[in-house]
Amino acid sequence: MDLGLWGVLTVLAAVAGLSFAACVFVYVRRLENRTPAPLGEEVGAHKAILAKVRKGEPLSREEFDYATELVTDARSPLALAIPATLFCTGFFYVVGCLYELHLYGGDPSFRTFIGGIPMLTSMNIAVQLRKVARLRGRLREVVPLTPEAANT
Repeated sequence: MDLGLWGVLTVLAAVAGLSFAACVFVYVRRLENRTPAPLGEEVGAHKAILAKVRKGEPLSREEFDYATELVTDARSPLALAIPATLFCTGFFYVVGCLYELHLYGGDPSFRTFIGGIPMLTSMNIAVQLRKVARLRGRLREVVPLTPEAANT
């Protein structure tokens, strides 16, 4: 059976997607098994704390610990498996459609390239993860406030 270029790419996309999905499973399992930070239960806390880190504002000890947790999570190579899985899903759809068109004949339509939407979305997610991961340098410069200094 001759798969041709599109068939081989379809198989590779499926294998890569399943591999990345397994990595996502491991990553999410690790996140679920740890004790959640108290600030993590508040709505919008991560956005506010990351904004403080970006601006170089002082952080309380709890905020500093939570910001460190967020940056560490984003720096994990397994975190990039989430957008990689999404990218492989879209890529699988596109090359799978092109394989079917090559096999049975026909012209590509808009439907063929719908898989580009999750591919673009995955790139945005990866960029956002990298932005948070880059805050590691700024987080090193931040000195957490002592409880006495935070109360004044």
